[in-house]
Amino acid sequence: MVNSDQRRRQLAREKFERQQQRRTEARRKAKRRNAIIASTLAVVLVAGAAAYISIGMNDSGKSDAAAAESSPSPSPSASESSAPEPKMTIDKSAKYTMSLATSQGDISIAMDAKKTPHTVNSFKSLTDKGYFDRTKCHRLVTQGIYVLQCGDPKGDGTGGPGYTIADENLTALGKAGADGSVTYPAGTVAMANTGQPHTGGSQFFLVYKDTKLPPSYTPFGTMDADGLKAVKAVAEAGVAGGQGDGAPKKAVTVKKGTVDKA
Repeated sequence: MVNSDQRRRQLAREKFERQQQRRTEARRKAKRRNAIIASTLAVVLVAGAAAYISIGMNDSGKSDAAAAESSPSPSPSASESSAPEPKMTIDKSAKYTMSLATSQGDISIAMDAKKTPHTVNSFKSLTDKGYFDRTKCHRLVTQGIYVLQCGDPKGDGTGGPGYTIADENLTALGKAGADGSVTYPAGTVAMANTGQPHTGGSQFFLVYKDTKLPPSYTPFGTMDADGLKAVKAVAEAGVAGGQGDGAPKKAVTVKKGTVDKA
């Protein structure tokens, strides 16, 4: 018999996964739209080039080749392409610390590259480029699951680095229970994804209270005590609009993110 608390957690998990899937679909639609725009633009430019060549021949008697060389070329596709994962540059046997200086306090995250080498390497590459600087933690969930989600430069849950990384360390939190979930302990930092395997990008979530979720989100780090305290304070302030899932009322901006060898 499922009690009301278990049902509430189940509904929260399902909502979390649905929202991840909707954001993925939004990205796919944006890519398709950009591809269509790019194709249309290419056709227009090619047509313009043909007209230019025709005029050139009529006015100056230039050969086809000479006219073609002086015509504008179609622009490359504007659609977002899938970039390769960053080249592995970290020491896979070492431990690293990701430091997030935020508007609500500093958060230090301990990471073990031996357990999550691709994830740690990706964060090292992104922070070295200042990818997270001046970005907002766009989502707070205070009902059923208890997470603060960050890492999206767009600030709406649809942004990413243009590549994905493989899931890692998924058995670290134990075997899933009868409800298909495991407990992500308070202080855990894990990768957000689309609900499909190996779709992590740059978004991650900070668990501020023990949370049950399917074991499909890479747990790659642990917050220090001060960082957990800062996230809890954000959660206590609640969600903007009074809902249980949305932008945090107490806005969190990542001023600077760094990853260094511990």
